[in-house]
Amino acid sequence: MEFSLSDPQIWASLLTLTVMEIVLGIDNVVFISVVVSKLEGAKRTLARQIGLALALVFRIILLLGLSILIAMREPIVSVLGQSFSWRDIILLVGGLFLLTKATLEIHSDIEHDDDPASKATSSFFAVIAQVIVIDIIFSVDSIVTAIGMTEFVEIMITAVVLSMIVMYFASGAIADFIERYPTTKMLALSFLMLIGVALIADGLHFHIPRAYIYFAMAFAVLVETLNVLAKRKRRRQKEKRLGTGDLTGG
Repeated sequence: MEFSLSDPQIWASLLTLTVMEIVLGIDNVVFISVVVSKLEGAKRTLARQIGLALALVFRIILLLGLSILIAMREPIVSVLGQSFSWRDIILLVGGLFLLTKATLEIHSDIEHDDDPASKATSSFFAVIAQVIVIDIIFSVDSIVTAIGMTEFVEIMITAVVLSMIVMYFASGAIADFIERYPTTKMLALSFLMLIGVALIADGLHFHIPRAYIYFAMAFAVLVETLNVLAKRKRRRQKEKRLGTGDLTGG
C-alpha cells in the first residue's frame, strides 16, 4: 500500500488512529492533572504544559526510532519460564509506579490535615520528574498501538500531534474540574490504579481489553456527574430556601 493523500483509506486510518490516541492520552492527562495539583498558581499550569509537551516529544522520538521500539518487543530475559522484553519491563515498572503513586495519594487525601501549616506542596522539579516517568510509560503503550494500526509513520506522527493538541486544550478543563470537585480526584486516582493493573497485566502477557477499562471509567464518570449535578441542585434549593426565609423574616 502506497502513501497517497487522495486515498480514502489513508484519511480513514488517520481519523481512527487520532481517536485512539486521544482515548489513550486521557490516562496521561488524568495523571498529570493529579500530580500538578500539588503545585500552586502559575506553576501548576506550567507543569501541565511541560508534561504534555514532553509527552508529544517522547512519542515522536519513539515513532522516529521504530526499529528501536520493535527491538524492545524481543525477549531479553526469562523468569520461571516466562520471557520478558524491554517493553514488558517498562509496562511492569510503569504499572507498579501508578499503583504506588495512586495509593500514596489516596492515603494522603484520607489522612489529610486541614491545618494550612501542615499542607506540604511538592517541588516543581519533583512533579516534572514524575510526569517524565509516566510520559515515557504511556508513550510506549501509545506507539505500540499506533504501529499495530497503520504502517505509515507520517500518519502516526500526524495522529499523535493532533491528539496532543486536543489533550492540550482539554487538560485545563479536566484539571479545573478535578480541583473544583474534590471527590472526582478520588475517582481519578481510582482510574490510575485500574490503569496500573492493566499495564502490569500487559507486562505479564495477560492483555485486558481496553474497551472494558474505558467502559468502566465512562460509567464511573457518568455516576460522578450525576452526583455533582444532584449536589449542585440541593445547594441551589438550600440557598433559595435561605433567601426566602430572609425575605419572610424581614
